Parts: sequence; structure tokens; C-alpha cells
Amino acid sequence: MTEPSLRGDAHPFVRKLQSIALFTLSDEERAALYALPMQIASIDAYQDIVREGDQPSRCFALLDGFASTYKSTRSGKRQVMAYHVAGDVPDLQSLHLKVLDNSVSTISPCRVGFVQHDTMRALFQAHPRIGAAFWRMTLIDAAMMREWVLNIGRREAYARMAHLFCELITHLEAVGLVVDRTCPLPMTQPELADALGITPVHVNRTLRDLKAAELVTLRGRNLTVHDWDGLKTAAEFDPTYLHLGTHDAD
Repeated sequence: MTEPSLRGDAHPFVRKLQSIALFTLSDEERAALYALPMQIASIDAYQDIVREGDQPSRCFALLDGFASTYKSTRSGKRQVMAYHVAGDVPDLQSLHLKVLDNSVSTISPCRVGFVQHDTMRALFQAHPRIGAAFWRMTLIDAAMMREWVLNIGRREAYARMAHLFCELITHLEAVGLVVDRTCPLPMTQPELADALGITPVHVNRTLRDLKAAELVTLRGRNLTVHDWDGLKTAAEFDPTYLHLGTHDAD
């Protein structure tokens, strides 16, 4: 079923775009985003939304839940390349790249909104500033990928995990999903291992070390940060690469 997207500033898709745009969305631009026709789908956890090798004619916005971009070796070993939260458009590159070179899978039950490529192109043509904001979104995704390469390639496990938690908290805060430094964390320890390039046993040990340092706790698949400055120091976390909160009031 095709339906217009949800309305209001609480809509994660609009909140995400406003959080990274270099301008304040006008009433006309907001109306165009609210009116964007989406085919809404509910998808169970651990299902591929798109797969490597697909040639899609549409892209999707994540409206609720958690997803991950990943690639796998021929032997089935998985490397998570990014985590996605409400408001993200994980396969926006499919507008310009004919064949997907990665897969995107749900981590938790998700609601997604599929939008035809032609509809997105028409939106960008009618509202060039929105098109520029989406282009900026893809550049920020690339900046995040560079930070992940540094994190996995050069930081020790303790700092890697601290950095991942800092990024998730900051990312979720931008779309209003953090309360008192607490956010959902539905990933299992093996899934965190796939993102951090370490074993599940090492993940468990590192989580214990972060808890012993009184930086974080994990309870009921929720992450609580007790010492934000301490966690940032442990992670060498500088949020500049996320490019949030920098729009002008024009």
C-alpha cells in the first residue's frame, strides 16, 4: 500500500534531514517531504531489506527500528559496515549506482518506507535544497565509513567499543531517541563482534571492562552511559565527522 509519510516534526525522516542540512527547512520543503509517497512495510528482525547484487528501482527510509549495512566473505563471515537508526536512508546510493555492492539487514523489527527513484528525482528537481541535503547525507555516510575503518583498523577493542557507543548515542540523540543518556541497543554480542572485528568472547570481556570503569551498563537491550566525558575520552571520540547541528537559520 502506498501512503504519504507521517507528518510533524517528530517524523524521524524529517528530523534526520534537518539535523544534517545546512539550512532550516521551509514550510514548503517540509510539506513536500510529508507528502512524499512511501510504500510502508513492517519487516521482522534478521531479514535482508536489500541484498548485494540487487538492481533496485526504489530506495528506502528507516522509520523505526535498527538495521545494518554488511558484506560477507564467500565462507559466510560477515563484516558490519554501519548501523542505521530511524531517519536514515541506507541505500540512497542506489539512485546513481545500478547494482548494490552491499546488503542491508534488519537487527530489530523495523518499519521502512520505500520510495521510487523517479519520485526522489522529481523531489530533488522541484526542491534543489532538499536534493543538496540528501547529497550531504551521502557525504556524511562516507565520513562515517572512514571513521569506522580507523576504529576497526587502529584502535584497541576497549576504545573501539567505546567509540561505537558514542556514535550510536550521538546518532540517536539527533532523532530524539535518547533519554537521560539511555538508548536502545538491540544488537547481540555476536552482532557487535561482526561490527568491531573481534570475537564474541572479546566483546563480553570488553563490555565487562567498560562497566567496571563505570562508563556504561547494558540492561534489557538498553545502553546507559554513566560518564559521557569518560566514554568520549576512552574512545578518542570527536563528533565532527557526523556533521550534526551545523545548519544556518536562513
